Amino acid sequence: MKMSVGVEWALHSCLELSWAAPELVPTTRLASLRELGAPYLNKQLQALVKAGIVSSTSGPRGGFTLARDPAEITVLDIVEAVEGSAGAFRCTEIRQRGPLAAAPEDCTRACQIASVMYRAEDAWRRELAATTIADLAATVRRDIPGADVSVREFLRS
Repeated sequence: MKMSVGVEWALHSCLELSWAAPELVPTTRLASLRELGAPYLNKQLQALVKAGIVSSTSGPRGGFTLARDPAEITVLDIVEAVEGSAGAFRCTEIRQRGPLAAAPEDCTRACQIASVMYRAEDAWRRELAATTIADLAATVRRDIPGADVSVREFLRS
């Protein structure tokens, strides 16, 4: 499964917004932190607004902030806000095609290939659902002491 760069941008933005809270951060300021394109970042932020993950305020003093506590926002929430919730694997029942096609009545259960793909996706989704923005923030603070303070100061300046 290949995700758009928008997922990475949205995840970083949520982490950084958690450190800037409760300040509103304009898209241009958030984009400048990582030298990202502001229009594309804004598209990702709007998807997060639609999903209720961040909130926005328009106007000259406007910007974005997290709409929920970082401990209540999972990585899966963000991935689904940007990419949608449809599964990555799409079974098209090719075993019912070709010269050795299986009869539909022989295909009442998912094939072994679809089964393993569905199990893998379930495990992936469980892992993403088990990790919150607060978890990521704690890990980054542990691995890069002061990163949160530096980001907060940059976004507020």
